[in-house]
Order: sequence, then structure tokens, then C-alpha cells
Amino acid sequence: MIAYPSSLTTLIEQLKKLPGVGRKTAERFAFKILEWSEKDQKQFASTLENLHHKLSKCPECGCFQQGDNCSFCHRVFHSSTLCIIASAKDAYAIEQTRIFQGHYHVLGCLLSPLEGRTPEHLHLEHLKTRILNLKIQELILALDPTLEGDTTALYLHEIFQPMGLKVTKLALGLPVGSSLDFIDEGTLAQALSGRHCFLT
Repeated sequence: MIAYPSSLTTLIEQLKKLPGVGRKTAERFAFKILEWSEKDQKQFASTLENLHHKLSKCPECGCFQQGDNCSFCHRVFHSSTLCIIASAKDAYAIEQTRIFQGHYHVLGCLLSPLEGRTPEHLHLEHLKTRILNLKIQELILALDPTLEGDTTALYLHEIFQPMGLKVTKLALGLPVGSSLDFIDEGTLAQALSGRHCFLT
């Protein structure tokens, strides 16, 4: 059997790192890229090469920024509400609802002891510092309705509710096991507007 050339095999292996992309899908993507013009291939490669240099995560909120100015932190919102999200991409999903005008804070991960993600990975000291500096009164835990998301939300509630903060979570109605960036903006807007406190 004749195997793929090594450069094509490397491309396929790289594409397999994308979420939801298996061997067959990666092969289909790779052969489609081979059909592109040389100009498009070079532009694609250049875009990937420059991502690391042009995009970074804001040292304050953790959202993506280009350059030194974070669009999320530099908004003129005098809000006492802080929305806790797991990933920087979730901020864009919430922004599409056009109803949230507070601050964001990206955790970077959700708790999962089986995968080695423990409370130390949440960097809560930085979060506590932001809460004090921004004079936050309400924390919205906008985390995926999954086992990891619920576990993380419960842990954060136990940490911050004793500090006198109002700790709320998104309303029910979000599909269990789903990800925020796959939920339509109308459903997400309703979940955000109907957020409620934890039962204690």
C-alpha cells in the first residue's frame, strides 16, 4: 500500500487536533487545502504564523486582544457585575445578546480532577483581586451546563458567597451538556436575563 507523502501526513495530523475532527475529516480538509491556489495557501499559512504574534490574552480579564488594548476592559461600563466564563470565546457569544454590560473574567478551564484540572488552575487570587478593584457586587457564573461546569460553579459559589457577593448562574433552559458558543443568542439572552441565585 502506498502511504501519503510525509508532508501531507503531517498536515492531516495537525488538522486532527481541531475539536471534532477525526481522521477522515482531517484527510478531507487536507485535500481541499491542496486544491487551493498557492496564493490562498500562503495567506492561510501566514495567518496561522502571525496569530501568536498579533493575538494575546488580556492579563486582566483573559479575553483576546490585538495589541495592548483590551476591547472588553476599556469599555466605559461602570458596572458592579462580573461575568465568569470558562473560555475567551464565550465572551463573544454573550456579547451577541446585547444585554450584558458588565465585566468579564476568563477562568481558562473548568474543574475536572480526572483530567488533572484542580482549583489551583483557576487562579482565584487574581480573580479576588479584580473583584476588590472593580468593587464587584454580583458574580454571574456563565459556565457550560456540563458536569465540569456545574462542579466549577458550585465550587466558586462556596468560595465567593461568604464574601457577601451575590452569586448567580444562568437560568435553566440551556441544553444539558452543551457549550455556550453553540447556543443561539436568543436562548442565551433569556438565560442571562433570567439568572438566579444558587439554592443554599
